[in-house]
Amino acid sequence: MPSKGKGITHTPTLSGTSHELDPYLPNSGNLGFRVSRYDLELDYRVASNRMRGTATVTATSYQRLLRFTLDLGRALRVERVTVNGKQARHAHRGGKLTITPGQAIPPGGAMTIVVRYGGNPKPIRSDWGTVGWEELHNGSLCANQPNGAPSWFPCDDHPEAKAPFQITITTDSPYYALANGVLIAKKRSAATTTWVYEQVEPMATYLASIQIGEYEHRRLASSPVPVYALSPRRFGRRFDESFRNQVAMVETFTELFGPYPFPQYTAVVVDEDLDIPLEAQGFSTFGANHCDGSLTHERLIAHELAHQWFGNSVTLGRWRDIWLNEGFACYAEWIWSQRSGGRSADEWARHYHAKLAANPVRLALADPQPKTMFDDWVYKRGAITLHALRLKLGDGAFFQLLRRWTDKYRYRAAITEDFIALAGTYTSESLNDFWRDWLFVPELPPFPGPR
Repeated sequence: MPSKGKGITHTPTLSGTSHELDPYLPNSGNLGFRVSRYDLELDYRVASNRMRGTATVTATSYQRLLRFTLDLGRALRVERVTVNGKQARHAHRGGKLTITPGQAIPPGGAMTIVVRYGGNPKPIRSDWGTVGWEELHNGSLCANQPNGAPSWFPCDDHPEAKAPFQITITTDSPYYALANGVLIAKKRSAATTTWVYEQVEPMATYLASIQIGEYEHRRLASSPVPVYALSPRRFGRRFDESFRNQVAMVETFTELFGPYPFPQYTAVVVDEDLDIPLEAQGFSTFGANHCDGSLTHERLIAHELAHQWFGNSVTLGRWRDIWLNEGFACYAEWIWSQRSGGRSADEWARHYHAKLAANPVRLALADPQPKTMFDDWVYKRGAITLHALRLKLGDGAFFQLLRRWTDKYRYRAAITEDFIALAGTYTSESLNDFWRDWLFVPELPPFPGPR
């Protein structure tokens, strides 16, 4: 079912019966159906970290279903489930919500699944630390990547399973609530405020997010897209200095990567330190430590912004292809460095090539293995691979390729083989040896070209 956005419809791109569980996260994702929309109605109290929610999941079966599952964290308790308006039996164990409708769902059958649930949302323990809903000392945030979305709503937690969302969040009135998409309604009562956000463009579940805190919301620019700041009021001057190039970054990346893919962009700074920034569709979240009144962390600001093109609009179809997210965003850091008068992309590529050569990793970039897929070498080797491709194709063809990549797979999921095939249309030479050396062989190739 297309989304209900005003004047715009997007049909979620899924591969139907070829939709498979990801071997990197075999316990995430579900078979037998594809989601076309999420409608989340959440009531959250900051002081008690207490949530009550109703999730309406619109889906279509692609095989006969006697029962099916959704991903949902163990900390949440399911109160009631209906399928197509009729109560359904359910069991909730091990992070899976198993639903048995009163009648089997035929192939191609429409399903409206309504799940009422509640509890104290907690992060999910994973091989990459705790991920998902996280309490702050005065608010909350979501850091879902790669499998934390079920910590706060039932879903098909697979990166390929992109769908439009409407997120309604009611919380205590002193707090500002931000979610993905555009704010379409806001209603304040005596003690609470309800915020309604419509995310028209299909979104992977790991990119869904809510940020709640005592924040000031400011507009930084109106073009090429609206750019906003969300941070504690006392961070005003620090934010203005640390993020003073944010709008110029949007302009530069729009020029190089193609049109910004969403209606707006927001840089969020929370009122406590974070180990790393977090990307979500339409906004990025930084810690107070990343907003220190200097440009020390500007590379991170560029990195998270670049994910709006590489990762959020064009989303990896399987986790082994994480370099398509992180290598591209890391390379965007180097491009911004050169544009803003710092080291050139070539200098950064040579610098990190020397570091990787001194500390070799015995894994291929195209299959970095689950526990190490977020290791720094994946980011850096991915970026160096792109620079090597740029040197081989030339600047004109390389940036045409990036713009074509973000256009062809806009709002879709893609894999490494898609990028290889597209890159091959920008040269008359075979790139087989290039891709073998840079993506599929663990040994780091020599730096291309003269030193």
